[in-house]
Amino acid sequence: MTHFSLEQEKYLILPGAVGPLEVITVSPLQPKPITAIICHPHPLFGGTMNNKVVHTVAKALNIIGIKTIRFNYRGVGKSAGSYGTGLGEVEDVKALVAWLKAAYPRDALWLAGFSFGAFVAAKAATELSPATLITIAPSVEHFDFTKLGKITCPWLVIQGEADEVVPSEKVFAWLKTLAPAPTLIRFPGVGHFFHGELTALREAIVKHFSAKVNHG
Repeated sequence: MTHFSLEQEKYLILPGAVGPLEVITVSPLQPKPITAIICHPHPLFGGTMNNKVVHTVAKALNIIGIKTIRFNYRGVGKSAGSYGTGLGEVEDVKALVAWLKAAYPRDALWLAGFSFGAFVAAKAATELSPATLITIAPSVEHFDFTKLGKITCPWLVIQGEADEVVPSEKVFAWLKTLAPAPTLIRFPGVGHFFHGELTALREAIVKHFSAKVNHG
């Protein structure tokens, strides 16, 4: 497996819907024409772009040559504004996509999110039609995923079976209602924050996507 250098990490302040957004971009030295925007957990419960699961997702995608954007939602860190109940955070994603289209017009858009960020990414996917969607421990207990519009892009869901925040059985029941059905990777005995399993999470993402990215 080829591991790409992460030397091209940049800290940026980019325009958002309600003011500046705090952003970290990483570009591998040999990037694919793909950029993934990764959405962090709930801002009212300590979620930031430096969350360990979010960072792990970014690392996994960087390993296979995908550029990543992590960012703080409105009201988090140095990003302007205040909590937007999920809908405002989707507007933050859309602002970053506008920047991305100008900076990398040929890049395919991937969206990813963890917990609350999975709702933000999925909601954004219904409006932005990304090439790929990744949702990890989607917060179906607290946000109504059943009212989202149809998502037709390739979609990976990763869920710990011992999730103490989002009941895994509710996630699995929701997935059964979807057509086309997302690809599901289950982590037996793993909780919401993937404590002690972040390396396994990274490896699962790399394994799932590396052949698709390298061979189309």
